[in-house]
Amino acid sequence: MLAEQPEKRSVDDSQMAGKGAIVTGGATGLGRAIALEFASRDVNVAVNYIQLPGRDIAAQALLTETELRSFGVKVFCSECDVRDSEDVERFVSSAKAELGGLHFLVNNAGIARDGALWRLSTESWDDVLRTNVTGAFHCTQAVAQHFRSQHFGKIVNISSHQAQHPGFGVSNYAASKAALIGLTKAAAVELGPSNINVNAVAPGFVHTDLLDALPDEVVDKAKKSSVLGRLAEPRDISRVVVFLCSEEARHITGQVIVVDGGMTLT
Repeated sequence: MLAEQPEKRSVDDSQMAGKGAIVTGGATGLGRAIALEFASRDVNVAVNYIQLPGRDIAAQALLTETELRSFGVKVFCSECDVRDSEDVERFVSSAKAELGGLHFLVNNAGIARDGALWRLSTESWDDVLRTNVTGAFHCTQAVAQHFRSQHFGKIVNISSHQAQHPGFGVSNYAASKAALIGLTKAAAVELGPSNINVNAVAPGFVHTDLLDALPDEVVDKAKKSSVLGRLAEPRDISRVVVFLCSEEARHITGQVIVVDGGMTLT
């Protein structure tokens, strides 16, 4: 399922126009929607991806890159494994050069390897934690010195409602997303004196291709658990992320914005 393309905007976004954003895992799903939302506001965008079993991510990345360029912004798209700090350093350096500067980072790259706690393999635990938490740390560390030197930066980490309200079989995923909230708050404290805002967005279930692959009963249960009676569309999340990178959110830092349709209220 392709996300609806945001409309080109020209009002109230002048302070974002021409700046540079990195969206990790930005080739598909929610990351793609976030990247497109930035581009619609004249923000230059860099996205990374890795190949995954059973999915041609490189082909999807090319489609996303083409769509981003249709907004007339600078685009950098490259394979990069966020688990590898040296790979991240190379990607960030290249993105900065290609975009002409970096100002926003969205740590969106993440994976899930679900399974009951007593059956969960060490490999599944490590893969999720290394991608979802260590990957975000690598990217944050890679941009921190640049953001500090220019005395400006916005970082948004994509957590999950399951960090606080986990379901069954997601101990590794829930732990990783809870740790990401801890990283968000700690980074906000350390980077705040350099005029760098660090926040997290915690979505509920979002209508993406991965959600479409779930059994119908799981999706129906998710809809019923929302007080709004619906699942989020990618743009419901991407608009909040981009808002947190705007000057309208200049005094918000160290916060977790839950965007779950009221799921955690039930």
